[in-house]
Amino acid sequence: MLGIEGLSVESLMPVFWLAVGVIFAVAEALTVGLVTIWFTGGAVIALIASLLGAGIPVQVILFLVVSIALLVTTRKIFVNKLKTGKTKTNVDAVIGEEAKVIDAIQPFEPGSIKLKGQEWTAVAKDDTLTIASGDI
Repeated sequence: MLGIEGLSVESLMPVFWLAVGVIFAVAEALTVGLVTIWFTGGAVIALIASLLGAGIPVQVILFLVVSIALLVTTRKIFVNKLKTGKTKTNVDAVIGEEAKVIDAIQPFEPGSIKLKGQEWTAVAKDDTLTIASGDI
């Protein structure tokens, strides 16, 4: 099978896999979501296979198998190690904590609470609930 200027498609596969690997690596660098880096690994293995003379179907299968295997087996480990994802800040960090009511919380009106030495505005989840001053 002939490709660009008389070159066979098989002879162009190393360039193709190199390009695929670079594209996935750049995409990962731009997103830092730990999703596309695994496909870079698959492209590297497919590149090596193409340099060793493996056929195109073998290269594609290796790319898919290695990429999926890396994604399934190592993503969770790296996500936990690198602590990617949402970091709790401000109000997210205090959800579920106990606080002392300073100003009573009336239905449809916010009150004040003291939590970890700071005063916060609070609203009851239940609009029929009144929470008295001094309650926890």
